Amino acid sequence: MFPAICIFFFFFWLGHGAPENTDHSKAVINGADKIRSQFLHLLRTRRSPQVPLTVEPAKPVQHPLFQQVPPPTFSEAMESCPKADIKNLKERLKEENLYLHTEAGEQGKLPVLILSLKDSKLKRRPAVVFLHSTNKNKEWVRPLLEAYASREYIAIAVDSRYHGERAHNLTTYQDALVSSWIKGDTMPFLFDMAWDLIKLADYLTQRKDIDPTRIGITGESLGGMHAWFAAFADTRYAVAAPIIGVQGFRWAIENDKWQARVDSIKPVFEVARIDLGKSAIDKVVVKKVWDRIAPGLASKFDSPYSVPAIAPRPLLILNGADDPRCPLNGIKAPTKRARKAYAKAQASNKFKLIAQPGIGHEMTPLMVKEASDWMDRFLKQ
Repeated sequence: MFPAICIFFFFFWLGHGAPENTDHSKAVINGADKIRSQFLHLLRTRRSPQVPLTVEPAKPVQHPLFQQVPPPTFSEAMESCPKADIKNLKERLKEENLYLHTEAGEQGKLPVLILSLKDSKLKRRPAVVFLHSTNKNKEWVRPLLEAYASREYIAIAVDSRYHGERAHNLTTYQDALVSSWIKGDTMPFLFDMAWDLIKLADYLTQRKDIDPTRIGITGESLGGMHAWFAAFADTRYAVAAPIIGVQGFRWAIENDKWQARVDSIKPVFEVARIDLGKSAIDKVVVKKVWDRIAPGLASKFDSPYSVPAIAPRPLLILNGADDPRCPLNGIKAPTKRARKAYAKAQASNKFKLIAQPGIGHEMTPLMVKEASDWMDRFLKQ
């Protein structure tokens, strides 16, 4: 069991952990600090009573819950992550299942799955957190964890809020979104998970087998958005590679490109439409929902502001060029601002956007490989 973390310590790590001692870098950091502080203040306004950060042993999940019918059975991308050539790899893996208590209440119990090599000779290893997509769970990304673990990473997955062990039925997540619209007391779309991932960083940086300066974060779709906001909120995530997650929420509203994203969590928008007396979901409904369930998501915390705030830490954005949920035109502004922020920090080589041609909202083997290579480039010493 680990003691509570009462104060957040945010470190500004570049590449392999060496701080960039330039005036330009300091200016970038100071600007990012301001928006990050505002975001953390928002997170604290809708929190359950705080509890000490404690660790509770858990058992492997035999029948993980998927909130989709039929449940997925195979993904080429999940099996495509580079893996070390190790005989009997599964037998050589150490598996840890635990719960982190991040706040009071049922959703404050964060299920965690960790894989690592049992016989590693490294005292401290880099760590990678991989986050699942909507309706899935931490067990779904196990093939990716195994691949990273085979290459001497501590590989971590968690169940997002209202998913996996934190769900009870096929509509738990959608029900939570509707409840947030009605009550306005939680932020189940993205922001509450940002809080959990800050607490996860508290735990990971305390572990004796993890180098606290070499923790990366990535994820798919919803998990990509979670990775984006975790890296924005907490600089202890030294490297980030969100996959099909980064998008422009305000841009989508202003350019009438919000439909695909809305369709992915439509029930909350339908309830809001009725409450607002609208005959159809329109951009007014969309904006009001975002403002209610994730305040600032379509304004001051949107990608043009939060993505550049990740600088100068290494950031790789992986999207499909034809993704209707993350339209490429919608991330032109954040990309432009990010390039400027990284250039000012003299870290232009630490920002990259890959938009795979002909790909919609789909994580591909190429994306998995690129994210893996990015982690190796900046986390392996």
